Amino acid sequence: MVGLAVAVTAASAQFTTVAPFTAVPFTLTPMAVLLTAAVLGSRLGALAQVAYVLVGAAGLAVFSPSATLPPGVLRLAGPTGGYLLAYPLAAFATGWLAERGWDRRYLTSVAAMCVGLAVIYLGGVAWLTVAFTGSLSTALTFGLAQFVALDLVKIAVAAAILPSAWKLVRSNG
Repeated sequence: MVGLAVAVTAASAQFTTVAPFTAVPFTLTPMAVLLTAAVLGSRLGALAQVAYVLVGAAGLAVFSPSATLPPGVLRLAGPTGGYLLAYPLAAFATGWLAERGWDRRYLTSVAAMCVGLAVIYLGGVAWLTVAFTGSLSTALTFGLAQFVALDLVKIAVAAAILPSAWKLVRSNG
């Protein structure tokens, strides 16, 4: 199941659109990170995301395709590095809440995934602030503000998909 979560995360990264005025693209990856974490739990969800980041750092084409962002390990030093490195922590947080029953109802599933999304944003915005902009307000503008609405829609979809994902895991587990 961890391998499947890595594959789902890698596949979701391929659905990418350039975001205006920033090097951070719109992707489906946060949705995959949070959904697989809710299904796998804290430890396996985090492990899947550590594996995803390591596979991408090793040079396999699992990160979002980009003509401007560097491939492999250099992607972790680029503007998306903070988001990528936050994926294991976000998966752990979401999975931890799921293990405590937050995955049993739609609204609490959404809440658990919002906590994970906040962790992703924290990592991404912190990295943008420190390494690229030097300004928290600029990092919030280019690394969070334009993504929030779409990411909340992705979470709503992920929470709706969650019961089907459980069925898949149970049938293969």
